[in-house]
Amino acid sequence: MPTFRAPRGTRDLLAGERRAFARLEELASGLAARYGYRELETPLFEQAAVFERGIGEVTDVVEKELFRLASRTEEGEVWALRPEATAGIVRAYIQHGMHTQPQPVKVSLTGPMFRYDRPQAGRYRQFWQWDVEAIGDPGPAVDAEIIELGVRFYRDAGLADVRVLLNSIGDPACRPAYVETLREHYRPAIGRLPGIERERLESNPLRLLDSKDPAMAALNASAPRIVDRLCDACAAHFAAVRGHLDALGIAYRLQPGLVRGLDYYTRTAFEYYREGAEGQQQALGGGGRYDGLVELLGGKPTPGIGFALGLDRVVLALEANGGAGPVEPEVTAVVVGADPLETVLRLVVATELRAAGIAARAELGQRKLGKQLESAARDRAHFAVIIGDEYADGQVQLRDLPAGTQKTVARADLQREISRAHAAHRHGGPA
Repeated sequence: MPTFRAPRGTRDLLAGERRAFARLEELASGLAARYGYRELETPLFEQAAVFERGIGEVTDVVEKELFRLASRTEEGEVWALRPEATAGIVRAYIQHGMHTQPQPVKVSLTGPMFRYDRPQAGRYRQFWQWDVEAIGDPGPAVDAEIIELGVRFYRDAGLADVRVLLNSIGDPACRPAYVETLREHYRPAIGRLPGIERERLESNPLRLLDSKDPAMAALNASAPRIVDRLCDACAAHFAAVRGHLDALGIAYRLQPGLVRGLDYYTRTAFEYYREGAEGQQQALGGGGRYDGLVELLGGKPTPGIGFALGLDRVVLALEANGGAGPVEPEVTAVVVGADPLETVLRLVVATELRAAGIAARAELGQRKLGKQLESAARDRAHFAVIIGDEYADGQVQLRDLPAGTQKTVARADLQREISRAHAAHRHGGPA
């Protein structure tokens, strides 16, 4: 048994899984650029108050799941690992005066987040998210753009069965009255409420609506719906969001109980689920509008909207579907040798190929040629460059491993031949 292990709720991403994550990160980066969202990075930890004020002190994330750090600064600041990206991005927006830039400011971030949550399938204490934010646009069109961007990401990743759940949770003009109506609905049944829901009834009654406790099912089903109590402005915004989604051909289902778990949300709220896999642990991602967050963190009143998509859950969903998508070979060519002891020439040729931009590996173990070729095949390499007696005449053998063909190539032409054949997928056929 090993002496040390990864902390509970975390795990090592070994080579195969890391490649799956890298593929999703590359997809996210490409889509962000295509949609006009610029990448940025924020620290992995912030002042804890950024999350306490932004997310809400009576949310599960802050009350139970925030990783607070012992600070060694003279100021005695309390730091916390980021549990999500939005609050830190908004902090950066304010700190760096991004309100002076053309609005909206559209940004994207991919990286690890941290929550001290009970580990379970698809839920880790260190997890990866792709986060997208558009700050400075109050209109419904950007809501639809962001929702569609998430749908496209899932489809391009290989999940065609992802669906959108949609709701509006109002704003400070209409939500307070609705919250009081909720309290009036639940108070007569307070004796039947689970302990945690009883606490939330006074502090954050909206959270009762997304409770997964079976004891809450009947009460939640009969609860008043916020969409029936929206003010005129919120109702018009929600209708416009749905109109834009209809125009884009994005299917969605209205979900009156969808309120999200963070206090900063206003108006549009949405989540992504796989068809037939709905529930707290099955959400692949979600987001919403947060028109009061910039002001809450010390900036001028500024609207915003964004989403966070969990990459861990996407990888798990892809594996459940039979694979995480095509895995590209790590190397294009493996340099092997007929003489097991001659490693110098193999290393020289591999280094020349790498310098030319070709992914290459040299077989540096002193094994027989057959074993070297078996290793190259396991790497799913396209080519094996075989160094034999003809090397003295400036030639090598180039074997196309998938095609099973082989030909003699001048060493001077090797780089060009590999690049041409690999790009054209000729598999050793005639030029």
